[in-house]
Amino acid sequence: MSKYLIPILFFLIFVYALIKRVKPYDAFTLGAKEAIPFAMSVFPYLVSIFVLTELFEASGLSAFITKIISPVFSFLGIPKELTKLVLIKPFSGSGSLAVLSDIFTTYGVDSYLARSASVVYGSSETVFYVAAVYFAGAKTKKLTAPIIISLVASFFSCVFACFICRII
Repeated sequence: MSKYLIPILFFLIFVYALIKRVKPYDAFTLGAKEAIPFAMSVFPYLVSIFVLTELFEASGLSAFITKIISPVFSFLGIPKELTKLVLIKPFSGSGSLAVLSDIFTTYGVDSYLARSASVVYGSSETVFYVAAVYFAGAKTKKLTAPIIISLVASFFSCVFACFICRII
């Protein structure tokens, strides 16, 4: 059933465009034309996020911060083994996926740690990537408050995810 969702949605949009007397192909090409400058404006922000993520990991700063804050995370119910995942997720989706895969390999996919890691991975977002994409196109460049709010919400989702996995 789900494999038909995209073609059905495409067909419905096409029919709606015809009813509204919009030329679908012209509208599509106009949208694609406008997407290119947007992609070019987002590119520097994305490159900076990717470079900073790699530097965070390669410099050893990630390991150092993980070691320092894992006792605090443990106190809040986040296992120390998930500290690196919680730290890397706001920066990099692929990096956090690699950490998640490592947790699966090390502890098994049915373990409490793997379940918690899966929920943590799914309940948080790559905050800095989303901020880079969103604010590249926005007129305002006041990033501090939205990023802090997003990071706090992401952190509490991790705490809650580990709590839920512990009681289930």
